[in-house]
Amino acid sequence: MAFQKAVKGTALIGGGAIATVFGLSQFSQYRNKHGALGQVEAEEGVPVRRDHLPSREQQLLALQSGGEFDVLVIGGGATGCGCALDAATRGLKTALLERDDFSSGTSSRSTKLIHGGVRYLQKAIMNLDFEQSAPHLSAPLPIMLPIYKWWQLPYYWVGIKLYDLVAGSQCLKSSYVLTKARALELFPMLRRDKLVGAIVYYDGQHNDARMNLAIALTAARYGAATANYTEVRHLLKRPDTGSGRQRVCGVRCRDVITGKEFDVRAKCVINATGPFTDSVRRMDDQEVPNICQPSAGVHIVMPGYYSPDNMGLLDPATSDGRVIFFLPWEKMTIAGTTDSPTDVTSHPIPTEEDINFILSEVRNYLGADVEVRRGDVLAAWSGIRPLVTNPDSKDTQSLSRNHVVTVSDSGLITIAGGKWTTYRAMARDTIDTAIREHSLKAGSCRTMGLQLEGAQDWSPTLYIRLVQDYGLESEVAQHLASTYGGKAFEVAKIAQVTGKRWPIVGKRLVSEFPYIEAEVVYGVKEYARTAVDIISRRTRLAFLNVQAAHEALPRIVDIMAKELNWCEQKKKEELETAKTFLYYEMGYKVKTDQLTDSSEISLVPSDIERYKKRFHMFDKDKKGFITIVDVQRVLQSISVQIDENTLHEILNEVDLNKNGQVELNEFLQLMSAIQKGRVSGSRLAVLMKSAEEKLRRRQAIPVDRSGGGL
Repeated sequence: MAFQKAVKGTALIGGGAIATVFGLSQFSQYRNKHGALGQVEAEEGVPVRRDHLPSREQQLLALQSGGEFDVLVIGGGATGCGCALDAATRGLKTALLERDDFSSGTSSRSTKLIHGGVRYLQKAIMNLDFEQSAPHLSAPLPIMLPIYKWWQLPYYWVGIKLYDLVAGSQCLKSSYVLTKARALELFPMLRRDKLVGAIVYYDGQHNDARMNLAIALTAARYGAATANYTEVRHLLKRPDTGSGRQRVCGVRCRDVITGKEFDVRAKCVINATGPFTDSVRRMDDQEVPNICQPSAGVHIVMPGYYSPDNMGLLDPATSDGRVIFFLPWEKMTIAGTTDSPTDVTSHPIPTEEDINFILSEVRNYLGADVEVRRGDVLAAWSGIRPLVTNPDSKDTQSLSRNHVVTVSDSGLITIAGGKWTTYRAMARDTIDTAIREHSLKAGSCRTMGLQLEGAQDWSPTLYIRLVQDYGLESEVAQHLASTYGGKAFEVAKIAQVTGKRWPIVGKRLVSEFPYIEAEVVYGVKEYARTAVDIISRRTRLAFLNVQAAHEALPRIVDIMAKELNWCEQKKKEELETAKTFLYYEMGYKVKTDQLTDSSEISLVPSDIERYKKRFHMFDKDKKGFITIVDVQRVLQSISVQIDENTLHEILNEVDLNKNGQVELNEFLQLMSAIQKGRVSGSRLAVLMKSAEEKLRRRQAIPVDRSGGGL
């Protein structure tokens, strides 16, 4: 049985070595593609790419112009935006509607790997596909497969080398075997007990939300009328002149922001709504059976010190047969994913059970000297995979992780299933079907190698020019270059002067991340309309650290209010909506639930006495609780200044019954949770410990111990 499992694993694991086939060979091909693109556009008749990006308001006017579109796409995820770009570059008059923000669903909640998971590799190999070119958004990432049994090594090795062979000249970097010593040198956190060696293969990593947005923006530049926060209410139909049958001819939609409703007419309507596929299909036919079976995948983010800067880890067979990745991402560490049935919802929530499962599996692969703490989970999220059954297949019970394209009797085209790996091929198949079924006049697919938003003027050394020309911090410049590509200069131009000697421009939203205030302004130009858009998709703060995102929210809302003319009531609503998003969807709730008023105090007597003494240094009057006034008094005595709003936030993190004060019992619950690893990074705990140490150092030395004196 173990032998069969290993052989099966060979077929699954090896494919990562050809991740470059999925669009990660851009580094080596950058100059060739960059130089050849102009010829492609001129020779093959790709529509002219607009230099100016239309505003959302202009896009809405285009949608309401009354003219008929060739193609109307419902859904602004990777698949929907891919369809819009494919159609627009073929010269078709194209519209795209998204009821939330671009990439607000599954497409922004992936593992951040191009192929989307080892389970997809066999099918992907049979349908080799290049992504559109976005070299600034993707990079090759080596991933280590630790081997703890000698007999597994040849099987995994043969499998990976077979995939290297299939990749051929497109394989950017070949897989290789590491000795135990070398594996521990490259991944020192790895469990060394019984380690035999390791195999390293290459996959591609990308900023999924930004990639999705780049596709949408590129489609807009090629003439597509794209609008987020535009909800489809129902489909429009009219009788076919020949057969008399009802045919889909457009949609009735609503601008979510203003509430205005209007019709958009189109020869062909495409349903590309991911997990919501069946809800749109039922708009067409209420009796149609479901084809989508949603599956939830949870990921967590931990501090960067849990993984090397440039090496991931793969556990191909967890305790329940699932696959776990452990990867560096945006200078943090991402771990996941789970795979469990779920209901379709716009607001999936990570569960404590899933988080603990991931942590448990991570512990199995890290050394005993690395304490994997629940409190180190900085963010957690759940994404819904749209697994589908093919309605045209005889075996309707089998789920497919590939995509299916179907056409209803009324002409509605549905593209369902799939993954990031093959979104461009999915779009090509869908538009080919649209052209065939609706007799549209267009040529073949023209997106192969097409440069996405930001790729045109990007180079690996672009960030140096940002530092030299604008006086940005190097870390900020690198972030802007890898996020916006050649458009980074537009962000730098609107960056505020800091008033410091260095950096000259670029005020950070929070100190520990390279996101700057100018990105909020630029995000509005890129169709961001809510604070959630900024913290989760224009920047990735919410996915990296929910507390940092929470801290940045007030400033983000202030900047957006100025750009979008929000009133005070609207600002309050945006702030509360964003806080709710962080609390439920990004793991803030499960993080704060680690410390509740029912949390046990499991401290030894000596620790209890030590923490009581620390508490009483603040509670001088022996009230049994401390307030912001007590903390301010102690801080003043050691010459430390913290503004009152921040102090309120610090105490509120520990004030479990929310009565404006921290009681002794709450403080002991906090220290107990910290010892157990359920809580980490408590500002109050660090502040009180630091103050205690400073007060002790400043205590007067008795004269008899000082050697005398005057």
